[in-house]
Amino acid sequence: VRHEPICKKAFNKKRKPFDSYKQRLQGTDIGTVRRQPPPKNQPVKKSNWRQHHEDFINAIQSAREVTKAMREGRPLPHPPPPSINPDYVQCPYCSRRFNEAAALKHIKFCEEQATCRAFAAKTTKQPVVSKHVHTCAVFETDLPNYTLSKNLY
Repeated sequence: VRHEPICKKAFNKKRKPFDSYKQRLQGTDIGTVRRQPPPKNQPVKKSNWRQHHEDFINAIQSAREVTKAMREGRPLPHPPPPSINPDYVQCPYCSRRFNEAAALKHIKFCEEQATCRAFAAKTTKQPVVSKHVHTCAVFETDLPNYTLSKNLY
């Protein structure tokens, strides 16, 4: 009878888990160093599922319009304007959009390419000309009633 209140008190307490790390560090200098608290959770990005859903519905509707126009033989409707994903980061050099991980890699690369192009344009002082200037003449020969004019070369 006398042990009941003591047992209730003992069994209702939650036992602290044993930390062998603390015991090993007793008597050493390492025990005095404090651990850094773990960094607080970064704010979670707000999900924009509604925007994704609307884009998906619009894509389905425009695809149905195209199929219907093809079936009826009408001219195809114009494609819907591309939706801009707000999660993407825009490259300041080429204006393309990437997710955050890809943007970090791409922007470094694009910056180097932009400086190289600017440097090359200054040194040559000539407009950059494509290597394949006269390639269109090859394709023109395939046309019916084509005669090679002397003015091309």
